Amino acid sequence: QVQLVESGGGLVQAGGSLRLSCAASGSIVSFNDMAWYRQAPGKQRELVAELVLGITSSRRLNYLDSVKGRFTISLDNAKNTVYLQMNSLKPEDTAVYYCNAEVYLTDGSTWYGWGQGTQVTVSS
Repeated sequence: QVQLVESGGGLVQAGGSLRLSCAASGSIVSFNDMAWYRQAPGKQRELVAELVLGITSSRRLNYLDSVKGRFTISLDNAKNTVYLQMNSLKPEDTAVYYCNAEVYLTDGSTWYGWGQGTQVTVSS
């Protein structure tokens, strides 16, 4: 089985930076699709950043309009870890951030799932 564990959240002042990490453990061969979502109190979960490597579909990189130019999603294959670098943070970025991923396993199957979430709070 695969487990996704997020870390790196916290309290930061507006204009500051945080880097979220999502470490995947298990019998993973490679990532196909990875994404970061966020959910603020009273709001629906929204897609913040997505990176599709294009093994089974076209490669694509998507960002929520409000984070373009400030957030960057990346993957360290050697560490099986997905990152979200967040710069120039704003109070409206405050939310619980979740990663999800689709990965290929050593037995030839695929796994899709979510992490437990990490809280990001940006003070004004």
